[in-house]
Amino acid sequence: MSINYAAMIDHTLLKADATKEGILQICEEAKKYTFASVCVNPTWVKTCAERLDGTEVKVCTVIGFPLGASTSAVKAFETKDAIANGAGEIDMVINIGALKDGDYDKVREDIKAVVDAANGTLVKVIIETCLLTDEEKVKACQLSVEAGAHFVKTSTGFSTGGATAEDIALMRKTVGPDIGVKASGGVRNLEDMQKMIENGATRIGASSGVTIMNGLTSESNY
Repeated sequence: MSINYAAMIDHTLLKADATKEGILQICEEAKKYTFASVCVNPTWVKTCAERLDGTEVKVCTVIGFPLGASTSAVKAFETKDAIANGAGEIDMVINIGALKDGDYDKVREDIKAVVDAANGTLVKVIIETCLLTDEEKVKACQLSVEAGAHFVKTSTGFSTGGATAEDIALMRKTVGPDIGVKASGGVRNLEDMQKMIENGATRIGASSGVTIMNGLTSESNY
């Protein structure tokens, strides 16, 4: 069975110095290849929603990004604001410190606050695997499922590491077949993407979407 790689890619531009020209460029690229979404910071959601209106490409945005250290109330407000501006998918960062403290109720409620605020809009939970032990990765995935999230995601791309095939396999094993798993950070070419899919990824976050589609290698870190 052939894989529609384009439909699995969140075409990403999250750099602080992203300009409107760059944002509009990734929108045009997403339209050309029919990527799943463009993934941008909240300030660009409305711009992308207007540019992508009438296409199949969704606008994905990030919440509590990149540290996950905002309060749950702020994350919930940010989520509602993003959806009002046209976001069709939400990628939130967990409270990483709370997870490492073993305050699982706080982590679960933090995720649930975003899920509730999203009110049915797809929510992906960034667990930042590079900062976690395997046991913490498993717990973060379990809490995400308990809170009603639709996806778990490896990384922000702004910490000490990105996606690995081993982490994807662990996350898939933990969440089972019905929850999405997104690999992000360091997926630079088609071979990288295929390895992630083989291990259970159903979505790929990358700034290298065009490169992947052309079967080339990018030097980008995200």
